[in-house]
Amino acid sequence: MTKRTSAKYKLDRRMGENIWGRPKSPVNRREYGPGQHGQRRKGKMSDFGLQLRAKQKLKGHYGDLTEKQFKRIFLEAARVKGDTGELLIGLLERRLDAVVYRAKFVPTVFAARQFVNHGHVLVNGTRVNIPSYRVKEGDVIEVREKSKQLASVLEATQLPERDVPDYIDADHSKMTATFVRTPTLSDVPFAVHMEPNLVIEYYAQN
Repeated sequence: MTKRTSAKYKLDRRMGENIWGRPKSPVNRREYGPGQHGQRRKGKMSDFGLQLRAKQKLKGHYGDLTEKQFKRIFLEAARVKGDTGELLIGLLERRLDAVVYRAKFVPTVFAARQFVNHGHVLVNGTRVNIPSYRVKEGDVIEVREKSKQLASVLEATQLPERDVPDYIDADHSKMTATFVRTPTLSDVPFAVHMEPNLVIEYYAQN
């Protein structure tokens, strides 16, 4: 696990936004950055700064992604004909840990990574413990039988702060979810405004 896991709200503070929409985020109490000079960091941001911020926000939303992992996904999206920003979002949302999180089997994207790592998830009846595993349309993701009564799982399904998006068909009585289709940017229930177009500009210039 990376350092981000143990201090996940540091990103919220640095961005000045509650990027997961969590009620416990410190941004709900104060919107300025961390540190003694946090309240004075509101100067006009350069184009590079805006692009970097957009990349950090999108990459951070998916939890433990390293720069190497994120750039590899971006390059894959850039190689395919079509809207690179939309393709990038689609590839990120097809990660198994992202699907587990969106299906509300766990409370956070960080918990999703750990949940998959610990072997609690089946894909089409086969146990998969790789968070970056890429699901396909029609794949059925299921919580293992012995894991269905975990307190964290039961609590996550009742969370009022977010809903399961319509590109995932979740049945919480059976703890299963079907990945119906690859979403577009407008389909994904991000808690804050994401700008993949700025991410594309960032990598084009760096």
